[in-house]
Amino acid sequence: MYPSPIWMRRVLLVAAVYNLVWGAWVIFFPLVPFRWMGVDPPNYPGLWQCIGMIVGVYGIGYGAAALDPVRHWPIVLVGLLGKIFGPIGFVGAAMKGEFPWSAGLTIITNDLIWWLPFGAILWHAWQQETGGRRRLAGSSGTGTATTADSPRAGVSQSVARTAVAVSVSMTEAGPLIQRLS
Repeated sequence: MYPSPIWMRRVLLVAAVYNLVWGAWVIFFPLVPFRWMGVDPPNYPGLWQCIGMIVGVYGIGYGAAALDPVRHWPIVLVGLLGKIFGPIGFVGAAMKGEFPWSAGLTIITNDLIWWLPFGAILWHAWQQETGGRRRLAGSSGTGTATTADSPRAGVSQSVARTAVAVSVSMTEAGPLIQRLS
């Protein structure tokens, strides 16, 4: 296992602090962001506070991932996906007139600025997982790397075994759930 570059740990620590602070701010002062943007506050501020709680939980995850970004790449992946799909959902809602475009200002600091560093962390983790060899079809080189060849083979195999176990458990649980209902 190779140590992660220090910049990755710092990025994830900054993301952790940012998400914890932003989440707490939204939980304790849910109407303030709407006033600053000149947007009517929501009818149910509790839902906005729940979003703040989710963002804060991501902060805890980023803090954990900062300990070893390569090992904890799934946390970074989930965070990046949220930071991609959140803006997509916002744009769709804004195009329908459900949100004013000005409400999207938070997307810059909550989502967009994290795309490149999170993507770079995931790229680095993939490079570590494959030992620097390409697994893409048609790539040049001596061949395709397998997970058994990689220095992190145990992680990949463990994830695969867990996924199979969960899917088997879910398949077996179906008849039991039907009998209980």
